[in-house]
Amino acid sequence: MALWPLAVYFAAAVALIALMLGLSYVLGQRHSDRTTGEPYESGMVPTGSAWMQFDVKYYLVAMFFVIFDLEALFIFAWAVSLREAGWAGFIEALIFIVILVAALAYIWSMGALDWGPSRPGNGRKAGPVAGTE
Repeated sequence: MALWPLAVYFAAAVALIALMLGLSYVLGQRHSDRTTGEPYESGMVPTGSAWMQFDVKYYLVAMFFVIFDLEALFIFAWAVSLREAGWAGFIEALIFIVILVAALAYIWSMGALDWGPSRPGNGRKAGPVAGTE
């Protein structure tokens, strides 16, 4: 197996990156005004710190979104090949969707989708999973 095309490609990529960085260093402007190192946010003076801490629930909801969005991609691919898949493909997709709905019902019942404070009378604490906080 010849690896020389891969080596040539890798060398060309590294050479191109080095060329672009070198040209920007040689041709770029150099100035050190008072405001050069300050952040610029759409013409507004920035307020507060850029270091914000997000709640864990934010990442949990984002992860659920990515997971279920990926599953929607699988369902779309199934819909495109529906005629070739036939009834067997339809039943498999139906089982897949039932498993997804069951997973969504489970995480919903565990309180993983509760974002705000708990409602009075439901007996659950607010948190990604009931009873963990």
